[in-house]
Amino acid sequence: MTDDWERHWSAYADSNALNPAQAYRRELIFRGLDLDHESGPIRLLELGCGQGELSAELKRRYPRLELVGLDLSQKGIEIAQAKVPSAVFFQQDLAQPMRISERYRGWATHAVCSEVLEHLDDPTGALRNVRSRLAPGAQLVITVPAGPMSAFDKHIGHRAHFTPARLRRILIEAGFEVRSLVGAGFPFFNLYRLTVIARGRRLIDDAGCKLPVSAKAAIWAFTRLFRLNKSDTLRGWQLMAVAVEPTSTRG
Repeated sequence: MTDDWERHWSAYADSNALNPAQAYRRELIFRGLDLDHESGPIRLLELGCGQGELSAELKRRYPRLELVGLDLSQKGIEIAQAKVPSAVFFQQDLAQPMRISERYRGWATHAVCSEVLEHLDDPTGALRNVRSRLAPGAQLVITVPAGPMSAFDKHIGHRAHFTPARLRRILIEAGFEVRSLVGAGFPFFNLYRLTVIARGRRLIDDAGCKLPVSAKAAIWAFTRLFRLNKSDTLRGWQLMAVAVEPTSTRG
């Protein structure tokens, strides 16, 4: 099964940038990375960088950070490169062995894989593929959706959503050590997801158009409600894991 990400990013780039769930995930990711306490060089590999929203925010917050982004979509790479000229972006199918330069072997001190694994038939294999570009002890932050799928999720190629147990198993089978795993977003992120599900296929058409006033009002409301979410339970439908590349020799 192949997803048409060239068309998806062309059609949904603007609405994706306004999605309140994106901003909420970014805050979770920054919390998981904990870069404020890093004193040495920070070399971050973003797996599935999309159109570069997170890439741009990373560089704004941490200008000294070196950033390499990978994505399947050439359109996404072009948008990301325009947003973050100081970063380096490569087109890469995560389901395939790494094709990027050998100079990046063992390069990354940190990595982020946000809302990517649900699009892959073999998420374990994809994570194994990228380990060659991680330094021993590198920290990997992953976000994936939990809970039921919406019509829009299926439209953009979600294979399945995750449970905490499944995500932990995938990370361990890929060779990582799991440091933490939470189900963030209870109760208001869950409520937001239920709203998306209730919209059904109408959301597919809406996402490619100029947002109506009602949608903008909903974004405003959920953005504020998300500040009240709990992030230290397993009840939320936004899973976040922090894992580490082992310092011992790879098998």
